[in-house]
Amino acid sequence: MAKAKVAKRPTRDEFVLEELGNQLAEAKMEESEILLTVWGQEEQVRGVIVDMDPRTGKVHLSYHETLIKVPFMDIMQVNYPRD
Repeated sequence: MAKAKVAKRPTRDEFVLEELGNQLAEAKMEESEILLTVWGQEEQVRGVIVDMDPRTGKVHLSYHETLIKVPFMDIMQVNYPRD
């Protein structure tokens, strides 16, 4: 049996990754609620950044007392909610 082929995560250059990092750092500093477009997930992830763990490479978001951990390399876009 052949394994189902999974789409590879798009590669991004260092400038794009640095800009994402800057946007995340700014949102954490301002304690802003953000919307993350995450590779492999249909729905956006929403929350306030409570921690960015350099050891695991994950961004920790809190939304309605739920903690969500998103790998930094899977974050494709950072937006702010408009509601």
